[in-house]
Amino acid sequence: MKISRTWLQKYFDTELPSAEAIADALTFHAFEIEEVEGDILDIKVLPDRAAYALSHRGIATEVAAVLNIPLARDSLRDPLPAWNPTDELVLAKGVEGKVNRKMGALVRGVKVGPSPKWLFDALKSVGARSINNVVDATNYVTLNMGQPLHAFDAKKITWHDGQLHITVREAAEGEQITVLTGETYKLPGGALVIAEAVEGTALDIAGIKGGAPSAITEDTTDLFVSVANFDGPSVRKTAQALNLFTDASVRFQNKISSELAAYGMRDVLALIQKVAGGEVVGVNDVYGGIESPASVSVTIEKIQKVLGAPLTESEISDALTRLRLAYTFDGTAYLVTPPFERRDLAIAEDIAEEVGRIIGYDRIDSQQLPEIARPLESDAYAGVERIKDVLRARGYTEISTQSFSGTGDILLANPLDKSKPALRTRLKENMSDALARAALAAPRVLGPVPSVQLFEIGSVFPKEGECLSLSLGYRALSGKTKAVHLDTIIDALRDEAGLTASVERSGDEVAEMLLNGVDLAMLGKGYVPLPFALGAYRSFSTYPFALRDVAVWTPEGTEETEVSGLILKEAGEYLARIDCFDRFEKDGRVSYAFRLVFESMDRTLSDADLDPAMERIAAALDSRGGWSVR
Repeated sequence: MKISRTWLQKYFDTELPSAEAIADALTFHAFEIEEVEGDILDIKVLPDRAAYALSHRGIATEVAAVLNIPLARDSLRDPLPAWNPTDELVLAKGVEGKVNRKMGALVRGVKVGPSPKWLFDALKSVGARSINNVVDATNYVTLNMGQPLHAFDAKKITWHDGQLHITVREAAEGEQITVLTGETYKLPGGALVIAEAVEGTALDIAGIKGGAPSAITEDTTDLFVSVANFDGPSVRKTAQALNLFTDASVRFQNKISSELAAYGMRDVLALIQKVAGGEVVGVNDVYGGIESPASVSVTIEKIQKVLGAPLTESEISDALTRLRLAYTFDGTAYLVTPPFERRDLAIAEDIAEEVGRIIGYDRIDSQQLPEIARPLESDAYAGVERIKDVLRARGYTEISTQSFSGTGDILLANPLDKSKPALRTRLKENMSDALARAALAAPRVLGPVPSVQLFEIGSVFPKEGECLSLSLGYRALSGKTKAVHLDTIIDALRDEAGLTASVERSGDEVAEMLLNGVDLAMLGKGYVPLPFALGAYRSFSTYPFALRDVAVWTPEGTEETEVSGLILKEAGEYLARIDCFDRFEKDGRVSYAFRLVFESMDRTLSDADLDPAMERIAAALDSRGGWSVR
């Protein structure tokens, strides 16, 4: 949202610092600043604070709190006038559950024309186009205090027996309306429209855009001023369907308070009379009751724990006072009563966050995180981890792919990607795609590598019901033995993890095992997953890795793990990874070839670092009976 420093200054008697200084202060305590250009700040207001901060008044309160400068005035704390209702206006609240409050006013005798310079300049400064004094008044109030509102030419609406009947109804599917900017929209069924109640003529798209037939022109003398609070999700749904997002729709979709409507009506009527004259005939208000925010209780101990800082009572009280949050304190706990516009303050953690950001997160010392305890887990979880550990130990990398597919037994009602309208029934298709992508990327990212080895354990959704499945992918980037390698890893899963399940092949490179018939709890009973057994995770080195290859002949029946285990024992502290990239049998012997990846956390390794390790590995392999390094 674009915010004018000159506009903000109207809320303060004290001279504000420059726009750049305000931007710096807000950045460290409240909002991200997209851009500062001259007098204008472009502030990124996230949804959690949008109910109050999408307005100059809301940003003014933030500036006051952050810079500890008192507000000279706050229009939301001033009393409201006691309006007289009028029988000339019959106002219905509208659709139950979608219209929280509906206010309307009749104003007669206005003179429509150009806006005064101050109003013209204020709107222009934040990128809003001046239309005329009445329309500009409504836009100014919206940008100033965050309450959308709209003025209609009352004489262009059909009256019945001296009365103007107004309601809010749902549009019929395909109903058309032409808006102020000239475009005609076909409305989705259920979209809210403000309408003339007797004949049902739509006057505007409620909460989004006014209609052209009742637009304010230079000939307008009588006004129907509408101020309401509409259901946020309903407004957002219509705006998305029409691809029509406006200042009004953005504010309603972020659920501004219904209490704000009365303050919007007060300010817009006062401004219209100031710039266009006229007399207020009456104001009608259809409202179920006052919207009172709930008080939030939070202890000093809770605030200290959330923020991780030993804040004092005086520091906390000062922050709450600067935020203009009413509170009582009983020596231990604060009972904070947020103002109606602060819909983001609902739980103790919200209050702690407010205190922390006003005091300044830079004043909170960093602390070492506690050791990560082993999480509570089921035997079935441990069983899955056991399968993963076997695969990781052989150089397989886990992937996670999306659950959507081009075909499947279960179709999605509203797919995010039209090319993938179903839930997957197998993992094989995604694994084939992942292998192809990895094979292209691996040489560029990792340098020369012998193979790509991937696995995924995830849910699939056949018509029989959701279940887990394991997919394996192996692509040799040099050499051969794709199918043989998959056979080897499937054998290892059976022998070391106890996993027995039917295997579905997709060519030589992909295999899948449905786990719906596997007793994962039995596989995991008593098993401690490797990350916890071996300690903390190891960081990546910022220095280049070094590669070495070793190949060895072994007697028939020798397992790959026996060879890799011996290499691991002799390789030393710099070994980061070992991958078997080749296996073949000849003349009663089995040949294994391994690629070794070495790296140091503090320097680039040289031949002098690696040659002794390779000599130890070769000597250990050659010393085994029937083994010989190739």
